[in-house]
Amino acid sequence: MDRLDQLLTVTNPLLSRVDDVLSTIGAPGGHDVWTELRRVRLLPGDAARAVAGLRPTAILESVPELRADAQAYADLAGALPPPGEWSGEAADAYEQARRNAAARLHGGPDSLGQRMEATADLADALTDWMLGARADLAESLAEVCLTTEALTLIGSAHPPDQAPSPGVSARPPDQEATAAAAIGAILLRTVADSYDRAEDLLGDYTFLQNPLPV
Repeated sequence: MDRLDQLLTVTNPLLSRVDDVLSTIGAPGGHDVWTELRRVRLLPGDAARAVAGLRPTAILESVPELRADAQAYADLAGALPPPGEWSGEAADAYEQARRNAAARLHGGPDSLGQRMEATADLADALTDWMLGARADLAESLAEVCLTTEALTLIGSAHPPDQAPSPGVSARPPDQEATAAAAIGAILLRTVADSYDRAEDLLGDYTFLQNPLPV
């Protein structure tokens, strides 16, 4: 359990409250939270839990096997025997086929070995991104916990469309909406910025989507 997991346990009531208020009361017109909601297409609490679902360890554990496979392709390519003392047209044809097979196994950027290496590099990069996304969200959660907006929402923890229980002071709906929007904007912006970086990262590896050469 890292810092994000710990903070989510503590802030779950606040996140649920933010989502409830935004879902029932809404947010002030023109507030930044509307832009962030369009970017993420999730409520703040759901977005935070989606980031918490990222498990970098699972991807990181695949890297050694990917690099071992890449080395195996390189070894296989290097082990293909040359024609040796064999000569003539048949030997030339064999040598060309051997070179082509070696190149497909571990040669240019589209070879099996290089793709394995690139996939391992991508796994490393995704692991770093996941760790960064989790750390950034944890920092934002810690930040919003200390705000007056958080106190406003937790201090009025009745359903936003119902009257408060006896002994619980009511907050004006517009005050609750403003508080939820402020917290939501911070959290959603953090998540959206992280996912923008992920798209840029994946864009650097689009060649992996190309079909393997025949």
